Amino acid sequence: MQARENLAQQAAASATEALIPQGNDRQKWWQHVTEYSLIVIFALMFITMSLTVDHFFSIENMLGLALSISQIGMVACTMMFCLASRDFDLSVGSTVAFAGVLCAMVLNATGNTFIAIIAAVAAGAVIGFVNGAVIAYLRINALITTLATMEIVRGFGFIVSHGQAVGVSSDTFIALGGLTMFGVSLPIWVTLLCFIVFGVMLNQTVYGRNTLAIGGNPEASRLAGINVERTRVYIFLVQGAVTALAGVILASRITSGQPNAAEGFELNVISACVLGGVSLLGGRATISGVVIGVLIMGTVENVMNLMNIDAFYQYLVRGAILLAAVLLDQLKNRGSRD
Repeated sequence: MQARENLAQQAAASATEALIPQGNDRQKWWQHVTEYSLIVIFALMFITMSLTVDHFFSIENMLGLALSISQIGMVACTMMFCLASRDFDLSVGSTVAFAGVLCAMVLNATGNTFIAIIAAVAAGAVIGFVNGAVIAYLRINALITTLATMEIVRGFGFIVSHGQAVGVSSDTFIALGGLTMFGVSLPIWVTLLCFIVFGVMLNQTVYGRNTLAIGGNPEASRLAGINVERTRVYIFLVQGAVTALAGVILASRITSGQPNAAEGFELNVISACVLGGVSLLGGRATISGVVIGVLIMGTVENVMNLMNIDAFYQYLVRGAILLAAVLLDQLKNRGSRD
């Protein structure tokens, strides 16, 4: 009888060890748990909101929700690379505003929509290049660098526009923001394209693997032959160009370039990325996680608007989400180390 009890205890212990792997297998198991738990949380939240909030699950609101997160989704794709390489960019909100103002001014001066868009995107790429070069080659902290460019670029936007919104009269440019395909607005299609393109870049290209390697261990990456400085410059350059494109689309939607647009935008983007599992310590990112993070941020804000919650309380909720995202990141890092 005693022998049977011992065998039963050994079998139970073996089963427990099989369910909770050890060593590297335990780390992989923990990563899968945290990744899928986020999807489950979003699914439960979405179902609950659909059943309890009026008009939430309507087609009109779903399209409106997708449109409202389009700019955040675009920039989150490139912010994912910045965070994965142990950096971040606080100047994205200012770049959105400046790109919109510049695009409107060039459009009014030339009357050519294509030239105006190219000028704005090029300006964004220059801003990103400056950020990357200062961080990579001058070794100035990303916080200080992008905080400085955030103020400088925002200041440029106010200076060139004299502190006023720059109106746009071009029907072609205005039509871009309202253009639809199969009933879905152009900004949504652009965001979906960004998710696909940058997801492939992260998982299937040398650029993506180098980014994750740099975030995991910059010195080891350098010894392995990766040009760390040049890769960081590329990351920020792409970040600036995509952010400027988001600013152009926003200007088209609101039919003007607003120098005070996208204030606090950078925190929403970083919150979405971190909530989606992109590590603040670098080396870990998934495009699926970023998509879920963006959807959670957008859904929460959409629900608060449908419920007519005061804007002052929305600040509290967004701050709480950011704090929760950072705490979740800390838990993931502890779980991967254990």
